[in-house]
Amino acid sequence: MKKPLPQLLALGLFFLGIAAAPAQGQGTQDPIIWGADKEGGGPYLFIGPEGGLIGYELEIIQALEKQLNRKIEFRQYDFASLIPGLSKGDIAIAMNGLEITPERRSQVLFTRPYYIYRQQLVARKDEKRFDSYKASLKVPGLKYGTMESTAAERLLRQDGIDPATYPAPTEAYRELALGRIDAVVLDLPMATFYAKKDPKLTFLSEPFAPGEYAIALAKNHETLRGDLNLAIGNLIASGQLKAILEKWDLWDDAQAGLANEDGMGGLTVQDQSWNLSSYLPMLLKGTAVTIALTLCSFALAVGLGLPLALIRVYGPAPLKFLAICHIEFFRGIPVYILLLLVYFGLPELWSVLNLPPFVAAVIGLGLNYSAYEAEIYRSALQSVPAGQWEAALSLGMDRVKAFRRIILPQAFKVALPPMTGDLVALFKDTSIASAISLVELNKQYQILAKSSNKFMEIGLMTALIYLVLSVPLGWLSRRLEETWGHGDEN
Repeated sequence: MKKPLPQLLALGLFFLGIAAAPAQGQGTQDPIIWGADKEGGGPYLFIGPEGGLIGYELEIIQALEKQLNRKIEFRQYDFASLIPGLSKGDIAIAMNGLEITPERRSQVLFTRPYYIYRQQLVARKDEKRFDSYKASLKVPGLKYGTMESTAAERLLRQDGIDPATYPAPTEAYRELALGRIDAVVLDLPMATFYAKKDPKLTFLSEPFAPGEYAIALAKNHETLRGDLNLAIGNLIASGQLKAILEKWDLWDDAQAGLANEDGMGGLTVQDQSWNLSSYLPMLLKGTAVTIALTLCSFALAVGLGLPLALIRVYGPAPLKFLAICHIEFFRGIPVYILLLLVYFGLPELWSVLNLPPFVAAVIGLGLNYSAYEAEIYRSALQSVPAGQWEAALSLGMDRVKAFRRIILPQAFKVALPPMTGDLVALFKDTSIASAISLVELNKQYQILAKSSNKFMEIGLMTALIYLVLSVPLGWLSRRLEETWGHGDEN
């Protein structure tokens, strides 16, 4: 017997509803997007020997998943951009050794603390000038290193120190071991994980300046914060949090404060006030470094590029082959990788090549741009008609004099416009030097913007400085191209 159409429709909708209904447990709600930075390394979150993610914060997240009965998905996010990422909505929570500071409290919500950290001063084992952080402040000219956008950086700046900042602790401790800096101040978990086992480094005095790690959320996530607070409290009460911290050698007497929902109830690192008058001098200081780096790198590029071009056009076959290898090698390698190789790689091969950041940046950028300059000069030389050689030689000039007086001036006119364009490009590419802790204009912008969270205001000021310096060069390049770009026609 056929069922009436309304009954069939109702039955179909019933089974469709069952199929569309979400399963019970994890997945009944949208996953929580957790932002953290793998580059920060251990013991927080890092890639283990087998290729997967490991770290004590990952284990805390996994425990929180069970407490919340809700999936938490990891998203790679730059550590210094975690707070802006919350405000932007890219991530729902940020948990990555994120210290509670007054300034961050004004921007985001924090859960109850899950770890009480302290700062640890690390120096080389042969250090005799100081034996504690307070003593180090009395030694003139010391170079400190730390990780950017951390409480350690804030503490150092609060004490009148302008430290070298790095995106990861590994780089800071490497610099210390190589003797490029004198001391590193970082949170105790990082010091324990990376520096404690290094035979060249040692802890000086007891840890100091306690603070708290907590999970950060956007201001409109009050409900989620309440759920997380309850879940963290359960992990503390059940002993699960202690077990995780003990597994990673992080449990100590300071963690007794976690039993209080508000943690220590106070902070040792004070907030800083930022205003326009404090930005501009620092940006101008970075600008001076950028200009010096541009000029020195371009001088090296021109000094190498012209001989390479001459060899390619006029040299014997073996030298031509070597010149081509140089050009293709340095043109094919990203300048970022080249800077890391020059700055971090060469000292491992030969300690004499332990170069300062500025020198390493000049060499890296100069070698990279020398390949491009060589091709510009080669093209310019080959653009000079062969009849110019014949005319010069017929006047009794030898080949050297003919090249210097007749060929080179004409080739220079052709090469000058693209050379000016390369100078503009190099000026902007100097921002890559921030990868080796050189505080040029771009790095200074990152430090100021991430410390004050005034990305728009400081970004506009920085962009204006770049424009003031690069636009005239761009105009000059176009003008030269209009005037000389067609060779003898003008």
